Amino acid sequence: MKHELLIKKIISLALEEDIGKGDITSIAIIRKNQKVVGKFLVKENGVIAGLSIAKQVMKTVDSKIKFKTFVQDGSKVNQGDIVAEVSGNARSILTAERTALNFLQRMSGIAAASSIYAEAVAHTKAKVIDTRKTAPGLRILDKMAVKVGGCDNHRFGLYDMFLIKDNHIEIAGSITNAVNDCRKFMQKKKKKFLIEVETKNLAEVEEAISADVDIIMLDNFQIKDMIKAVKMINGKSKVEASGGINLSAIKSVAETGVDFISVGGLTHSVKALDISLEITLH
Repeated sequence: MKHELLIKKIISLALEEDIGKGDITSIAIIRKNQKVVGKFLVKENGVIAGLSIAKQVMKTVDSKIKFKTFVQDGSKVNQGDIVAEVSGNARSILTAERTALNFLQRMSGIAAASSIYAEAVAHTKAKVIDTRKTAPGLRILDKMAVKVGGCDNHRFGLYDMFLIKDNHIEIAGSITNAVNDCRKFMQKKKKKFLIEVETKNLAEVEEAISADVDIIMLDNFQIKDMIKAVKMINGKSKVEASGGINLSAIKSVAETGVDFISVGGLTHSVKALDISLEITLH
């Protein structure tokens, strides 16, 4: 329910931003009761995601619009595929068109990239996960698309997991101090959260092991040091590799034995999938 309300708010804000006081072009050109059919046409190969969001956009503008899907989110699609059809009032459909496509194209681009990364590590135990490097205000949709594409989600925000990074360690004085502070916080609040610690070298890995944390992040480690760190940790904590890992490097990283590989590029610099809405008169 919480996510449903958040998505509804995101869609409302996006429509308000685009429509303002009204779609003056459609109002000027199209007669009030004109009916049309629109087909969502995929113009390049990829993975589709966000059809339910596109439908919700259309229905928010005009509840009488009919929206029919021909594939499910997560389906691989090819150039020329029609993934959905919308029919109803022409003004309403054209008013909702760009917002619906913006969501559908971005989410499909994220899903397509996630699918490629997931396939690259499928022969290992490693799971590719996202980060908080998402478009402001669109995190829930970005993370939904990552899952659709076959990768996993990291923490959603600052509130659902401890992630002790280098700046926290600098302020606390040490990894040990920072971890102890987090445990005191949990005792005070009577709540349990996972604790993850970012490490920059093998000495910090050793301290994180002694602190008995849930996840140890290996930040910008060379492959040889990553292998050593995984052996040192030896299953005492889960291990996450992080730091500018791209598709060309991810296979080697996964084969070191890490549990997770975080990839900010899944969401922060994604290329939208090329999709258009082709309109014909009803």
